Amino acid sequence: MHQDPASTATAVLAHVGGPANVLSVTHCMTRLRLSLADADAVDDAGLRAVPGVLGVVTDGGACQIVLGPGVVEAVTAQVAARTAPRPAPARGRAGPRAALRRVADVFVPLIPALIGCGVLAGLNGVLLNTGLLPGLTPALSTVAGAFMALIAVLVGYQTAREFGGTPVLGAAVAAVVVHPGVAKVTAFGVHLVPGQGGVLGALAAAFLATRVERWCRGRVPDALDVLLTPTVTVLVPGLVTLYGLMYAAGAVSAAIGTAANWLLGTTGALAGLLLGGLFLPLVMLGLHQALIPIHATLIAQQGYTALLPLLSMAGAGQVGAALAVYVRLRHDVSLRTTIRSALPAGLLGVGEPLIYGVSLPLGRPFLTACAGGAAGGAFIGCFAMLGTRVGATAIGPSGWALFPLLAGNRGPGPTAAVYAGGLFTGYAVGFLATYLFGLPAATRRSGGLPHEGVPPEEPPPQPGSGQQPTGLSGNL
Repeated sequence: MHQDPASTATAVLAHVGGPANVLSVTHCMTRLRLSLADADAVDDAGLRAVPGVLGVVTDGGACQIVLGPGVVEAVTAQVAARTAPRPAPARGRAGPRAALRRVADVFVPLIPALIGCGVLAGLNGVLLNTGLLPGLTPALSTVAGAFMALIAVLVGYQTAREFGGTPVLGAAVAAVVVHPGVAKVTAFGVHLVPGQGGVLGALAAAFLATRVERWCRGRVPDALDVLLTPTVTVLVPGLVTLYGLMYAAGAVSAAIGTAANWLLGTTGALAGLLLGGLFLPLVMLGLHQALIPIHATLIAQQGYTALLPLLSMAGAGQVGAALAVYVRLRHDVSLRTTIRSALPAGLLGVGEPLIYGVSLPLGRPFLTACAGGAAGGAFIGCFAMLGTRVGATAIGPSGWALFPLLAGNRGPGPTAAVYAGGLFTGYAVGFLATYLFGLPAATRRSGGLPHEGVPPEEPPPQPGSGQQPTGLSGNL
């Protein structure tokens, strides 16, 4: 039985050092994301034991609390209402994992708009292909494309906000990337193009702006701060963006597109196997959102990202593994109830409830779910090698929710067929691998979690208890 959002928010705040310790509050589709002033104040065990909390990921001053779709919005609103978010203090040098997490936090608030505009773009594509409602398609194209045309500005705003700068100054510098006047500027002997470098250029420009702003704050006299600091913060990074970052980011963006095309065309099956098999650990660590800049770059260049369908196969493997656990542990009423409640979200590509409620606490099913994802990814990658590419026009949904967003080079029918084939491959391999190898022998014989007198090969905690599986959590 779930607590109401107010009770959950109260319990969460009590275990993260109280409202005064919270610097910022955001959420994605399944996770409450908190930035904390004192990371040592988090009571990790107590937080995991809160009813309704499916998992916890902490890294430095960032704390992600997995609550599941639907619930997370209500709890986030309650937490935000009880805290007074303020600018984060300057942080020391971060490791690669922390840096990726902060890049992910830049893009997480943009996901709802990415999803909405992507669905509209897909609908517009269907109307264009079928010739229906020709008078509506120009308007629909404008509505769907407006956000993507200005996404660089929003990325700049979020980057400055995340890295301790003034958000509107970050947006002002990032806006240089998409301004039409860029076409009149020559850098390295070539004319720049508005939008060159895309979100990568905007991210770099706004990050530089935060550094320049912080440098100014410590050196400009207070009487001149309001005048000089914003001026220097916009001028210096703006010029650097025009005469360096846009060119460099454009080269990197082009390299990403070239690398993706080569990867899928030459080693598609292997690439799909690796991407599909390794994506669940990224989701578990909360690092999967750090891939959004790559997806956005591919969408801007090619109209779709061919990487997202491959990564989505991890969710298919997870669904197959959960179904096998459901069949095998027929006497475990609590676990089967958890699977029934989490499975619809899993089919729609939201994997955290199944990860934290089923496969990760049991240990082996997490690994067999990865095997299912690898098989589904290899299936789609194999067709990419044969010339049929499957992509997504937006970032966010996966599973069955990705069908309206599919695009490819062979038309909607073959694209949907290949994607569906990958899903069913992931389901089948995830199910069979878990059914045959994913549970200890004693558990398989008894039809439930090992009973007294039947020692398990590795003692799994009950789902929802918040405990980490033995020998697994420290490695992923």
